[in-house]
Amino acid sequence: MGIFSKDKKKSLDKGLSKTKQSVFQKLTRAVIGKSKVDDDVLDELEEILISSDVGVDTTIRIIERIEKRVANDKFTSISELNEILRDEITQLLTESDNSEAETWSLESKTKPHVIMVIGVNGVGKTTTIGKIAYQYKKHGHNVIIGAADTFRAAAIDQLQIWSERVGVPLIKQKMGSDPASVAFDTVKAAQTRNADVVIIDTAGRLHNKVNLMNELAKIKRVMQKVIPDAPHETLLILDGSTGQNAFEQAKQFTKATSISALAITKLDGTAKGGVVIGVSDQLKVPVKYIGIGEKIDDLQIFNKREFVDSLFSQ
Repeated sequence: MGIFSKDKKKSLDKGLSKTKQSVFQKLTRAVIGKSKVDDDVLDELEEILISSDVGVDTTIRIIERIEKRVANDKFTSISELNEILRDEITQLLTESDNSEAETWSLESKTKPHVIMVIGVNGVGKTTTIGKIAYQYKKHGHNVIIGAADTFRAAAIDQLQIWSERVGVPLIKQKMGSDPASVAFDTVKAAQTRNADVVIIDTAGRLHNKVNLMNELAKIKRVMQKVIPDAPHETLLILDGSTGQNAFEQAKQFTKATSISALAITKLDGTAKGGVVIGVSDQLKVPVKYIGIGEKIDDLQIFNKREFVDSLFSQ
């Protein structure tokens, strides 16, 4: 991954400040008066990680790996604990293979590059679509958005606002229309207009998992009539502030469809940023974007080393 600019690193540090304060102030208190990593310290660390929504399974994995290192080293000082923890968390995280420049360049990708966006209502799906569209357009690409969440008038209206703000066309139909029909119209328009990127919004809530699976499968089938290998990317949006609920949502969506990448939003407003670690570790799906603010450019390409560095920086 490429080196972050100072401005982006500053934004990341600021966006993760609540999680950092929560986790590492507790960690500092836990090791006061201790000279080495013992069972008491590890018990405290386990409690801290679980309370920060890292998740039980991932926390146990981290603790077991630290225990193994401590046993091998015979004596591990408290001053080394942060470095060991940083190293173990970095190894557990799964990130997208592409650097920031590669992500927005599209050089190695089929055009139009079709992105299907999924996620429950309220996670920041519409906002994230707008921010992604903004970045692609900023890097010189023609973008089209499709409003295939036809179950909520608000979803269409919000996308309309974002499309106008970013300056990209929106393909839509009236509320209650067939979502697959909107997706078909969007990819057809993308071909006609020689677009580089297509971003398709989808319904955030259907009555049950079977309905969700069927709807997403239908949207894919219809798009593939126009572009045989569409979608090229299926992006699941999760709200980081919901902690373990985000993980449960992710598990349900992975049962409904294949997911190629994650975007985790609203990390600036929560102390539950540890969910990034747990979701990435448990699902083995790369985190591609993180949302760390309200501004249009407050969406960053996820870089696990920079993320962990920000969590541990003083």
